[in-house]
Amino acid sequence: MTAATQFHTTKPHMLKESKVYQSRTLMGGLSGFESPIGLDRRDRIEALRTGDIGFVHSWDINTSVDGPGTRMTVFMSGCPLRCQYCQNPDTWKMRDGKPVYLQAMIDKVARYEDLFTATGGGITFSGGESMMQAAFVSRVFKAAKTMGIHTCLDTSGFLNKSYTDEMIRDIDLCLLDIKAGDEQTYKAVTGGTLAPTIEFGKRLAAAGSKIWVRFVLVPGLTDSEENVENVARVCEQFKEAIEHIDVLPFHQLGRPKWHEMRIPYPLEDKKGPSHALQARVKGQLESHGFVVY
Repeated sequence: MTAATQFHTTKPHMLKESKVYQSRTLMGGLSGFESPIGLDRRDRIEALRTGDIGFVHSWDINTSVDGPGTRMTVFMSGCPLRCQYCQNPDTWKMRDGKPVYLQAMIDKVARYEDLFTATGGGITFSGGESMMQAAFVSRVFKAAKTMGIHTCLDTSGFLNKSYTDEMIRDIDLCLLDIKAGDEQTYKAVTGGTLAPTIEFGKRLAAAGSKIWVRFVLVPGLTDSEENVENVARVCEQFKEAIEHIDVLPFHQLGRPKWHEMRIPYPLEDKKGPSHALQARVKGQLESHGFVVY
């Protein structure tokens, strides 16, 4: 990676001086919508609405985690849900991300085009909740599709209505988090509602997008036989699009972030699921005809 293609951190001497810097990224402060290179708060909000900028928490290159092949996974800032087991509470607030120009992100994706082609990989947007920045993400996806690059959206589907049918057409694969199978459990897990996820799954299926369902198995929270059966019934509503279901065992890797941010952690003493519990849940889902990992 060359210096010209990196996303930089703002230094005082850079502000309004480097044309290369301004063409690559728009790095703001972490406390709000201050504009170090000329955009005031109103302009930033408009640029966010149109997708000219996006607030990015971080990104990395990985293999077989966030979709097929080698992926460039971009973690967007901002999330409307408050999942009890969230690994990344530092992505909840959009303002805590770094604003990046649309063209800078497209250029970054293009840089890895040969790698994606060789490995069958592509670009994945995750979060946080990437659907909070639908305009930015969808414009990057559209550009990726013109380059023949595979696109993947990692989402809860909670913000279903923020995506148009045209935007959905540029999603090759969706990693769809189904956090519970009924409204009551979903509310307890996330603070949100389940219905938008179901609707988004149906829309993805209608558009011909593929789905990998993700279900986090938390003992005492999402593991009841009734809830798992309800998850299966939800999945059956867009079964033709589902390639497989991933049962993800709960772990405590995110706990230090909750402590660091001084947020009360609701699963402080929770243990991960036993092998027997994982096998039972896997068997339940398989009994509905799904491939389950």
